[in-house]
Amino acid sequence: MKRLVFCLLLLAGPGWADIVVPARTIRAREIIVADDLANKTANVPGAISDPWEIIGLEARAALYPGRPIRPGDVGPPAIVDRNDTVLLIFTHGGLEIIAEGRALGRGGEGDLVRAMNTTSRMTVSGTVRPDGSIEVR
Repeated sequence: MKRLVFCLLLLAGPGWADIVVPARTIRAREIIVADDLANKTANVPGAISDPWEIIGLEARAALYPGRPIRPGDVGPPAIVDRNDTVLLIFTHGGLEIIAEGRALGRGGEGDLVRAMNTTSRMTVSGTVRPDGSIEVR
């Protein structure tokens, strides 16, 4: 009886599950569509298991066929590119200051991006809004 239980425990092993892998090479900055993805059975902690979590997102780095996709490998599509002219918006209480700036990085909605105020040449950090402006902290 003990041998049977031991064998069953060995067969159970680690928790294997379906994970999402690229079906082809996906280049950085490319938007992921359903045809780009496939399922694979593997034990990879932290890997994406639901394809709908990443369809419509942008690859942050090159993704290679058969390799697991992790949450940090993808993100929202970029709205702001480096050197884009953007509006810098600072709000505090009832005060709102709007200035023109130049993006020093690339980012999608909700990403933290550095930008330079074109008038003062001061560098600030802020969050990209859905309209492409940057909310300064």
